[in-house]
Amino acid sequence: MTRSAALALDVVVPVYNEQQTLARSIRVLHAYLTDQFDETWRITIANNASTDNTAAIADALTTELPGVNAVHLVEKGRGRALKRVWLDSPAEVVAYVDVDLSTDLRALPPLVTPLLSGHSDVAIGSRLSRGSRVTRGGKREFISRSYNALVRTTMGVEFSDAQCGFKAMRRDVAQRVLPLVEDTGWFFDTEMLIIAERAGLRIHEVPVDWIDDPDSRVDVVGTAADDLKGLVRVAHSLITGRIPVDEIYAELGRPPFEPPTPPTFLGQVLRFGVIGVLSTIAFALLYLVLQYVMPAQLANFLSLLITAIANTWANRRLTFGVRGRR
Repeated sequence: MTRSAALALDVVVPVYNEQQTLARSIRVLHAYLTDQFDETWRITIANNASTDNTAAIADALTTELPGVNAVHLVEKGRGRALKRVWLDSPAEVVAYVDVDLSTDLRALPPLVTPLLSGHSDVAIGSRLSRGSRVTRGGKREFISRSYNALVRTTMGVEFSDAQCGFKAMRRDVAQRVLPLVEDTGWFFDTEMLIIAERAGLRIHEVPVDWIDDPDSRVDVVGTAADDLKGLVRVAHSLITGRIPVDEIYAELGRPPFEPPTPPTFLGQVLRFGVIGVLSTIAFALLYLVLQYVMPAQLANFLSLLITAIANTWANRRLTFGVRGRR
């Protein structure tokens, strides 16, 4: 690919109180893009309501480094910052990386190239796909795999890693999908990907080398609870038609090479059994998480309610192939 006059790539770095790491990370990212990319690019620091010296450092970097931009938001929320900057960006492809650069930047070219070529609509870095090399503790590994398995089971999607901080979208896709994403925090990524895949968009996955940040300030239990609420909300919106995935498919989706065939009776029996087993596992995991933030009886009730709804939806869609609101 050759450099063009229009802006090809906008790499957004969402930050909140990152005065210790911001300058070093932006300089590393800037040097990598300068050396490795012939396409036109810029870096946008999306400062979402930092209360330390992050804003001043971001502004100083825009003066020091060509191609660095800073946007300051008055409200906190990583999802809010990404949505705002991505929708306002003139770039052909919008991407984001976490400020700690946990993901090796050598995965950036294979992340954005399929989008620049028009081959794919969304691209994600995956810590769970074959070929990935990940360094992190056993607890986070278990939570990540359990969460992504729950997302795939309950939402009928196939992407492997919803929450790796390394993603990109074509601008036309972002303009259509992001206005439908309601979450402003950590569930933003999952909600965006669910809508994209359910609308028939092509999601390209890149195995990444990833090292856990030991200083991460993410509240794992609180985030998990918010994510479960988000899954229930998105599932309800899909079932009731509030998210118009059929309209997005008609505008941007890629027709399948062959129409899907309905499952056979044996296939229905097998799927019914698998969904039942996965629902039981999901109930156990939900209860284990929720009991830390609420009384045991309430945790049990909510876990049963969520998995019963998810089980019904999964059998309706996957076992019996029923679509639409009927």
